[in-house]
Amino acid sequence: MAAISLRKGNTRLPPEVNRVLYVRNLPFNISSEEMYDIFGKYGAIRQIRIGTNKDTRGTAFVVYEDIYDAKTAVDHLSGFNVANRYLIVLYYQQAKMGKKLDQRKKEEEIAKMQEKAEILPGSRRSR
Repeated sequence: MAAISLRKGNTRLPPEVNRVLYVRNLPFNISSEEMYDIFGKYGAIRQIRIGTNKDTRGTAFVVYEDIYDAKTAVDHLSGFNVANRYLIVLYYQQAKMGKKLDQRKKEEEIAKMQEKAEILPGSRRSR
């Protein structure tokens, strides 16, 4: 038990911490080089993917080699100002992202069904 008490207090990480970061509120014209300059200061990066579609612009995924580097980046870059935009840096959580996609799919299905039934969104039919 003596070995356990000698550990650093900060070695245990919260469960949401992982190597993949989800970054929002990026300038639409940010380059990969700029992303590597900003995020590379905190550790080795495996991959950066910048959103290019209409609904993913201004977002990116940053994958670090080491989980502790990812934690340091989140701690230092949340609220960081890039071209007068304050970055939102979060740990990527597959479960939450999946729920958003599911919700979007459900909304699309409902819209298609309403279209088929000629019901306008927001209007109510009396029975």
